[in-house]
Amino acid sequence: MSYQEFWKPYREETEERFPLVVERLKQMETEETTAYPYRAYFRHAAVFLGKLCALAEQIYKGELAYKSLEELQKLNRELYEEILPQHYADSYGNPSYTAAQLGEELGRLLGMLYADIRSLIPYAFEGRTYELTIFGELLIEIYNCFEQETEPQTEEIRQIIYWFYHDYGEIFTEISVLSQSSPEMDFYVRIIMDSDLSDLRYLYRYGFYITENEWKTAEFLNQMPEEEIQAMADTYTEGYRIGFEVTGKDLSKKKYVDLRYPAGFERMMRAAVKNFQKMGLEPVVSRNGEISFSGRGNGSRSVESTSPNRQYEYDHKSDRAAYLDKALVERRLEVLRTAYENRRERASWYAGPAVVETFGHEGFEPENCPSAYQFHEKQQKLNVYWANQSMQITNTYIKGEERSFTIIAYPIPEIGPQFEEIFAKTVEVNTLDYKLYQQMQQKIIDILDQGEFVHVTGKGGNTTDLVIALYPLKNPAKETIFENCVADVNIPVGEVFTSPELKGTNGRLHVTEVYLNGFKYLDLQIDFKDGMISSYSCKNFDTEEENQAFLKENLLKHHDTLPMGEFAIGTNTTAYRMGLDYGIQSKLPILIAEKTGPHFAVGDTCYSWAEDTPVFNPDGKEIVARENEISRLRKEDSQKAYFNCHTDITIPYDELDTITVLRRDGSSVDVIRDGKFTVPGTEPLNQPLR
Repeated sequence: MSYQEFWKPYREETEERFPLVVERLKQMETEETTAYPYRAYFRHAAVFLGKLCALAEQIYKGELAYKSLEELQKLNRELYEEILPQHYADSYGNPSYTAAQLGEELGRLLGMLYADIRSLIPYAFEGRTYELTIFGELLIEIYNCFEQETEPQTEEIRQIIYWFYHDYGEIFTEISVLSQSSPEMDFYVRIIMDSDLSDLRYLYRYGFYITENEWKTAEFLNQMPEEEIQAMADTYTEGYRIGFEVTGKDLSKKKYVDLRYPAGFERMMRAAVKNFQKMGLEPVVSRNGEISFSGRGNGSRSVESTSPNRQYEYDHKSDRAAYLDKALVERRLEVLRTAYENRRERASWYAGPAVVETFGHEGFEPENCPSAYQFHEKQQKLNVYWANQSMQITNTYIKGEERSFTIIAYPIPEIGPQFEEIFAKTVEVNTLDYKLYQQMQQKIIDILDQGEFVHVTGKGGNTTDLVIALYPLKNPAKETIFENCVADVNIPVGEVFTSPELKGTNGRLHVTEVYLNGFKYLDLQIDFKDGMISSYSCKNFDTEEENQAFLKENLLKHHDTLPMGEFAIGTNTTAYRMGLDYGIQSKLPILIAEKTGPHFAVGDTCYSWAEDTPVFNPDGKEIVARENEISRLRKEDSQKAYFNCHTDITIPYDELDTITVLRRDGSSVDVIRDGKFTVPGTEPLNQPLR
């Protein structure tokens, strides 16, 4: 089924239903048929949704193209103003405010609904009037309940929302699958390829919140010589191509590359699209909506911009708890399977994501909102079940052993007044001589391959004391434990990594301060017993209960425990030096930070869903440590083998004392001592550490 065929009946429905919704919303703005305090809420929601509907009509008529930059900036500000931190206390987007105004239970539910309505802003800019129509009908149906003489019960409203997502979830899921293999869904690609990038009005075509980060980045890239832009694009696209090459995957079988990028980088992305097209790949951009059904606040949006309020996103990240149950999950899995089956051939042409990330945002320490939705224990298990089952379905049609990816990161202006210097230094870090690193890393691997265990200890305030069990080599002449990772899928260069054996991996991992997936963790401490997390703690909140809940949700991703899926030694001391020189260590993304010291990933291994695909280092040796005792269960029960998460936690060199290889004969040899590399031939790595 093509994209046009899928949407045809919905377009026809919209032509009739959309005007009726618009008219009814206008009536709601002035009617007095509901009691206070609900009347104020419904008027506010109707006005906002009506504004989005009017905006979609203006865009359809091409009126946005005639607005000045100042007019577009004003419009953008108006759309997001009420949830900005300075206005958030009195916003219906704030669960605490809706609870205070409308009651704890109904307020929580209506606040969730309003957050979903606010999530439709980009849909209006895309002209997706069908979604505006159905959410308008949902708001009207709930409004009608409050027009009755008796105030509705919370369960009645919850059931309306439940059946809305049960019925329309099919469409949301279909669109997500369609977007992976439908180049004709080209709204974002047209912004990249057709815009006059010197006219910064183009940034407001997305409908996202636009700040100085986006337009100053665009201005900065516009000033760069074409050869520098091309070099950035080449690093990005070549990493993608080499990722297929070094893993022996056939890129010629693929037709679609999934672009994921930050607004403001369109000039680089235009050059990248042309590079990909020369490889025979057409760009697609996955549609991962920010409505609660799709997992609002989980960072899955393919085109990113600065968040207007990260606390707002944090408060609404679990809104799906309002209606999530087993029947809904099973329904969604059924639809996902059908959607992929209907596009089996096209799905097989999907090559994987090519990601540009940014760093430099101010750190975020979330506050717990008692009125916000939280998943109860059964729902946590359902989230885990959904993640596992959906990944299995996806892997059936987009096979892990046939796809690849690449990730690269650049700073944003928010990083500080030295933004341009840091950007230039990041480009240098991203283009270091991978041959030199390959040689030095091989020397480290030659030592590590002698080991039965590796012992890692911290120093100063870092209490890390961890023993990692290594995969036992059977044929050292042809096999290796560690991958020699250079700048291909995982830019920049600089790590050697393995999948540890779980049995025998014991001890404590400690980091005094670390940023993981946008959240700041203070005094993060994880204890491992036979490779599995046995306890965990941090000091983000005042109570242990809050800290445990925070870690369970955001680090363990609702699992009771996770294995150590990866042990790696980062070798990019140049990146570490950059962090020190500019005082941005805490702002470096995981992509770069993981190269600036040893790191440990909790969750799946780096080879999940592709363990049976042979992988070789440049020296010709096969990397045999591609699984652990958990992932070996995949042939019996994949639900027990995978966790669908992988979070890297890095110990910076200044908190690191030793990394020592323990041999089977009882002898030992240091790879790092007092935070410095000791393997002969790796001396250049220590120069930036001095």
